[in-house]
Amino acid sequence: MKNIRQTNINIHRDAWLEINIANLENNVCEIRKKVPENIKLLGVVKADAYGHGSIMLAPTILAQGIDMLGVASIDEGVDLRNANISCEILVLGAVPVWAVESAVKADLSISIFSKGHIDACRQAFERTGIRPKVHIKIDTGMNRIGVSTEDAVDFIKEVQKSSFIDLQGIFTHLAMAEDIKETEKQIKKWQKVISQIDISGLLLHVQNTAGTLSYKIPGINMCRVGIALYGLAPDYPPCIEEKPDIKPLISLKGRIVNIHEVKDGEGISYSYTYRAQGNRTIATLPIGYADGISRALSNRIYGILNGKKVKQVGNITMDQMMFDITGTDAELGDVITLLDCENSIDIWADILHTINYELTCRLKVRLPRVYTR
Repeated sequence: MKNIRQTNINIHRDAWLEINIANLENNVCEIRKKVPENIKLLGVVKADAYGHGSIMLAPTILAQGIDMLGVASIDEGVDLRNANISCEILVLGAVPVWAVESAVKADLSISIFSKGHIDACRQAFERTGIRPKVHIKIDTGMNRIGVSTEDAVDFIKEVQKSSFIDLQGIFTHLAMAEDIKETEKQIKKWQKVISQIDISGLLLHVQNTAGTLSYKIPGINMCRVGIALYGLAPDYPPCIEEKPDIKPLISLKGRIVNIHEVKDGEGISYSYTYRAQGNRTIATLPIGYADGISRALSNRIYGILNGKKVKQVGNITMDQMMFDITGTDAELGDVITLLDCENSIDIWADILHTINYELTCRLKVRLPRVYTR
């Protein structure tokens, strides 16, 4: 038997994600160059930084010029606080009214948009003596969460006169930043509301990543950036002139754990969706759909083995997948790279008719992460 080649990575699986910190630094700098200095940036690290690891990446994101962080839930914010992340953190999603006190105790800002939120803020203040920090979410067309534009002015004024609330900002979210006409409709709705209230000292934010890099909105003093931090391109509108030079952070790799010969006509994996055409050499990699690799990618993707493309064959199973390595000099322990800067996750997204960052979020399940430069 050939000797197993080992790499110098101290993990207990033969499959892992490598996260490139240097590329993260590059991406933040590239984004910062596109945004005026007087506009703050909120870095979105929800869903464990889109599957990249929020606790590990947050210090670098902040050190490179991001002013505050955004998460989806109180729990995500608490995790960052427990990791000694002390910057301002905004919970962008809907906060349960019964959990407002927990957000206050963790020094998290929350998004509010209902009378129930106002009442919960009053109760939290009465119990803690701390005014909840809030950003009001306005629904200008996303139709997900937020106070309607028809009710927004009255709602904002009610919050402003509530002595038990610390109003820090007002925001909305673009539903189709790639579409100029639809985005302009939302911006007009936003401006109509903002023109009727006192905005002194408030953070006003509308743009997501694509919006930040594509539109200039008068009066805005903060932008939210997410996917571009991780080197993933959003859908841009035609108006964008120069895109930032962002680089993906993720490489997905695994070591070959088995090599065997398959004869002409033999099937591989469940349901025999692949049958060998001629005698083939097959390698098994210990990565499967439980690691976030969609079963729908079966027989449709490639890996890189010692500089050569090798095709994935047979149905991807829960914990393993197979590659045709016929004609290579591969040995047990050799690494097959499924994703990197050249073999982009955008390829998988196109196959699955989805977006790249849905797929990176899936990769967080149980794959160890190795942070590199």
